[in-house]
Amino acid sequence: MPTTPATAANSSSNGTAEAIMLELVDENGATIGTAEKLAAHQPPGQLHRAFSVFLFDEHGRLLLQRRALGKYHSPGVWSNTCCGHPYPGEAPFAAAARRTYEELGMSPSLMAEAGTVRYNHPDPASGLVEQEFNHLFVGMAQDRPHPDPEEVGETAFVTADELAERHAQAPFSAWFMTVLDAARPAIRELTGASAGW
Repeated sequence: MPTTPATAANSSSNGTAEAIMLELVDENGATIGTAEKLAAHQPPGQLHRAFSVFLFDEHGRLLLQRRALGKYHSPGVWSNTCCGHPYPGEAPFAAAARRTYEELGMSPSLMAEAGTVRYNHPDPASGLVEQEFNHLFVGMAQDRPHPDPEEVGETAFVTADELAERHAQAPFSAWFMTVLDAARPAIRELTGASAGW
């Protein structure tokens, strides 16, 4: 993994786990402080910076991931290609590329910003709350994923119609439809009208 000032400041040199810090923001996305990751997700939730990535193959199919069963938040549910939180001081674009590689073993190409969306989604299963100012990114998946099993239980490339079927039958993350709908204009620009997004 490339080292940046943000990742270096959030890495442990002695191998012990350190608290993961998130960047707290105001309603306009301006940084106002930091909070420990789990604390930021306790009800009622603290508004923090996040990102969501949507990668597509050459056929206009979306790469989904099913979150690993060991995840503390929303385990075992389907979601977008990758999502997470920048370290304090880390650019959302850099964080999105970093986490896509860490989780899926692949580097996105042609990744572009697709706007932001602010939401408040409680997760009934865990009792945690997603109060997020989310930076959206769309791009192409040039390689096949090689997921980290601690992060990702399964992956699938789906068409828009296949996604609708899967979404009706399988559990998805609480935030999935919100971020997908917000990213749709950029997704259509990337994949073309014929892909059906």
